[in-house]
Amino acid sequence: MDFHFTPAQDAFRQELRTWLAANVPQDHGPLRHLQPQASAADLTFLKDWQRTVFEGGWTGISWPEEYGGRGASLIERMIFDEEMASHKAPGLLNVLGLEIVGPTIIVYGTEAQKKKHLAPILSGADIWSQGYSEPNSGSDLGSLQTRAVDQGDHFLVNGQKVWTSLARYANWCLLLVRTDPDAPKHNGLSALLVDMQSPGITIKPLRTMTGESEFNEVFFENVQVPKANLLGEINQGWKVIITSLMFERQGLGFYFTFAQKRTYEDLRAWLCDSDPASGRTDRRLRQKMAQAYIDCEVLKLNNYRALTRLLRGNPAGPEGSIAKLHWAETNQRMQDLAVAMQGASGQLYDEAGAGNYWQYGFLRARANTIEGGTSEILRNIIAERVLQLPKGR
Repeated sequence: MDFHFTPAQDAFRQELRTWLAANVPQDHGPLRHLQPQASAADLTFLKDWQRTVFEGGWTGISWPEEYGGRGASLIERMIFDEEMASHKAPGLLNVLGLEIVGPTIIVYGTEAQKKKHLAPILSGADIWSQGYSEPNSGSDLGSLQTRAVDQGDHFLVNGQKVWTSLARYANWCLLLVRTDPDAPKHNGLSALLVDMQSPGITIKPLRTMTGESEFNEVFFENVQVPKANLLGEINQGWKVIITSLMFERQGLGFYFTFAQKRTYEDLRAWLCDSDPASGRTDRRLRQKMAQAYIDCEVLKLNNYRALTRLLRGNPAGPEGSIAKLHWAETNQRMQDLAVAMQGASGQLYDEAGAGNYWQYGFLRARANTIEGGTSEILRNIIAERVLQLPKGR
């Protein structure tokens, strides 16, 4: 791998650094998505921040220019994530639209769908969710039962989704449904672009142990979805969704890499401020911090390797599963270490103040090895599709 950047890429980084230094809000604190104490003002703040980034020309960096992007390479996209983390900028609220839905629409969408949806995704005017998992269809997504029946000019959708991230804030959903109940389970699925304001949709937030409701149950009762909202071909939704999952693991892989390094730097700074001598005198702590640093560097190098493959013209592939698996388990270990280092006070969770930074991360990290593909499923993908090992019985 060539670790050197071109003069144009260095100029891009400097331009971005200058912009971030002038525009990152200084009073946002450790605001992530929407935490337990999040208010309408927090939601407005995150929407305004994404619009600011959009108006600065920094969303959709690797998207084609005709769809509102910069038409830049994935290297510039990687630089963006690195600098956002380095400047401790707030995350972009419409992350699912930017990383997953938008790129999938670019591949499979009609021109009408692209013109309607892509610009509002970039600006954050439209917030997207994904309707994939169901109560009995998580890792085995091909067994889903939400039905979409052809009614001529529209589909009639009935069923239930669960663990739908950001559903109660989203006004659109990329929904996977069964359109041919007689076909083998992966062959009778279709992907729909669903307006979340449609009659017949009920959203029930799921309160997790962090106290927030990032995940939701979504119920569909005789929901009418126009035929024009079919993404890709009828009964070919599995291909569409697999593409979206590849984009998820590719795009979020960059984000995970630099967010993890930022977490490490936060932990190191907290340790130096709270007990400067411990890092020199506690051998076990030094070893754990060294391992955390190594994990961050290996995660970065694996993502560089995946990026090199993409730049050589190869499509996003199962290698993205490595980044997601590595990040999920590394983050859990680092959050465990942070809370353990606090001793007895690590058991306290102060929802009213900023003292819950590591406690929140510790609890939220429990979901890392489940969401976006469980670690068990990812290991199977890596074994079968990357290492070419035989399938287990």
